[in-house]
Amino acid sequence: MSDNASTAQRRLSQVKDCLASSSTATVIPIDPNCTSFPTRKEVPQITGAPPGAAWIWGPDDYIGRLNLLTPTRVKAAAAEIRTGETVCLNLPLHLPETPAFGRETFQHTIKTVIENYVYDDLYLMNTQSGSQWDGFRHFAHVASGGTFYNNTHGQDIVGEQANQKCSIHHWAEHGIAGRGVLLDYRTYANERGITYDPYDTYSISWEELYRCGKDQGIDIRPEAQGGDIKIGDLLFVRSGFIEAYNSKPSDERASLALRGHQGGSDPVQRWAGIAQGDKILDWLHDCYFAAVAGDAPTFEAWPTQEAYHLHEYLLALWGCPLGEMFDLEKLSEKCRQNNRWTFFVTSAPANCHGGISSLPNATAVL
Repeated sequence: MSDNASTAQRRLSQVKDCLASSSTATVIPIDPNCTSFPTRKEVPQITGAPPGAAWIWGPDDYIGRLNLLTPTRVKAAAAEIRTGETVCLNLPLHLPETPAFGRETFQHTIKTVIENYVYDDLYLMNTQSGSQWDGFRHFAHVASGGTFYNNTHGQDIVGEQANQKCSIHHWAEHGIAGRGVLLDYRTYANERGITYDPYDTYSISWEELYRCGKDQGIDIRPEAQGGDIKIGDLLFVRSGFIEAYNSKPSDERASLALRGHQGGSDPVQRWAGIAQGDKILDWLHDCYFAAVAGDAPTFEAWPTQEAYHLHEYLLALWGCPLGEMFDLEKLSEKCRQNNRWTFFVTSAPANCHGGISSLPNATAVL
């Protein structure tokens, strides 16, 4: 009886949190329909979790911040559709021709079932060789000895005890659809004489992203702090990798992709991307993005300039889907033509039980 009473009291507290739009949700698990959430500094330490973990949706949650894509928010995001133009956000499956980090190239075979009448496809691929979502099984929190999102570990992923914790199919079953926000940092930098090579380490700071947003008419702070970012938005950052890839000859692209990625390698993988640092961590956390993505191979500046990777925070500590090598070239052109940087976006991750990551299968609708 006492357990039932405790559950009822907890649920009542959750409802009160949601109804009080000016207050911050305080009871874990937090109802995703709430309108105010704790900042990174306000999230309480969760028993059994690494410091900084925001496993706020309950012990059996495997979709993380996709919980924020509630029917109410998805319906509201549909209002972003103005012209009805659609933009594919996925690279062709065979690109990059030489994947980085030692990943396998895409192989496509056409199978003849009945000659001249029926044909099938056979794909052999690494889902992280091109446009991709990094799933929650991809990158663990290192300092805790290898903890994935919501207390998932290596033995949950491979081996005799393997199970479906944090499998990518959970994302597929929930679905991804909401309001996208594009920050076209590459164009902003070019117009201001800020030079950098997307194939080399370059850290895009919060201050630079803020000025980029202002140039586009967007205050990149969360609404709770007076900005334009809504809870559940999907963030896209164009740093210029696809543009640079298309400008280089194939032999140079291959040479750069084949740089080492293990400790002591020389030369090493180097990529431009979002900076590490407390200012960026606070922003990425407190905006409550449902997902973040970019056109760079690593999203964040690589190698990391801190003692941690953003991957650890986004994937393992917060449960925020992380996209890489999204094709944002046409989207940036359309957004600039329309002078609108928000849009409706959908993504259909692979419904693969036990899956680590997925092709995005993403489309923006303007």
